[in-house]
Amino acid sequence: MRIFGPNELKADVQDKGLCVGCGACVNLCPYFKNHQGKTVMLFPCTLEKGRCHAYCPKTEVDYTELSQARWKRPYDASPLGTHDGVVMARAGEGRVEGRVQAGGTVSALTAFALREGMIEEAVLTNREGLVPVPQMVGDETGIYGCATSKYTAAPTLSEVNRAAREGIRNVGVVATPCQATALALMRENPLDREDFVDPVSLVIGLFCTWALDTRKLIPFLESRVDVSRIQWMDIPPPPAEVFVLDLGNEEIQIPLDEIRALVPRGCLLCPDMTSEWADVSVGVLEGEPEWNTLIVRTEKGRALVDKAVEAGSIVVKEMPAANLEHLRTAALNKKKRAVARAREENLLNNTDEGERAAFRMDPSVVEELTGS
Repeated sequence: MRIFGPNELKADVQDKGLCVGCGACVNLCPYFKNHQGKTVMLFPCTLEKGRCHAYCPKTEVDYTELSQARWKRPYDASPLGTHDGVVMARAGEGRVEGRVQAGGTVSALTAFALREGMIEEAVLTNREGLVPVPQMVGDETGIYGCATSKYTAAPTLSEVNRAAREGIRNVGVVATPCQATALALMRENPLDREDFVDPVSLVIGLFCTWALDTRKLIPFLESRVDVSRIQWMDIPPPPAEVFVLDLGNEEIQIPLDEIRALVPRGCLLCPDMTSEWADVSVGVLEGEPEWNTLIVRTEKGRALVDKAVEAGSIVVKEMPAANLEHLRTAALNKKKRAVARAREENLLNNTDEGERAAFRMDPSVVEELTGS
């Protein structure tokens, strides 16, 4: 993987509007900060190579190298990435009271991992008003306090960087696809630092087609509702095509066509819908609002799921073939759109001097995804 420094990161990601505010460059040094979803470089830095650039999921990500390091196999055009199984899942009985998204599988698995000592802390995303904020929690009440989807770009990984710096270990992370990609990059120690220690022991990935720009979303919603009344947000699976706001005693539905204008440009270059680099991945299940789709990817993920099922923390059942096919189609279409857009914008597999890529894929994979 080609690694550069903070000046190239600023030029290639921030200045081009590709930053998705994941927090991978924050809390590594004093220079990068995030505020209300926007990451900025505060001071000049002369490093030729930096972790900020190496960890970023929007610049020079080599999917072939990453797949070889993570899975010991080449990256291909598989819609769902490397996995061991796909099932329907929902939380079992006995969880801490609180609202959860869909079947509550993410919160249930995170709480079970904490209870069983598989993790000692969990890095999650909470919100202050409508602003997403990273939060490290060490108890089940904290986990369920962070439940429900935020739908906005969040600097969650800044808390992982803080954990690493402060010597906190055995951390679980709930991550979106871009964050899971950044975590995979981080955990390979790309700068070969002798002092590197991986603080992460478990990654629970979320399905994500795109997130929203917090700075655009807040004024958008303020012009329509009293945002202090918003208790919960949801984007139901197709064919709903609406953004749902729960105001307590009232529900507001906004057409998704109005919301899509708030999506950061960087999201449109993401080829991953199902968090392919996680240990397990969880998303909504079309036609079954009380259930989730659960993808198991690693041995650690399999152990977590099997133990959670045995303990009754989650319930699983077979995934209907039609649902699985719809999921594969949606995930494949996201890959195709991202690769086509990256090539169109001259951000794919660049080799010219001074021309850097957003990401790199084997040309045969690009051809399979785009037909040319």
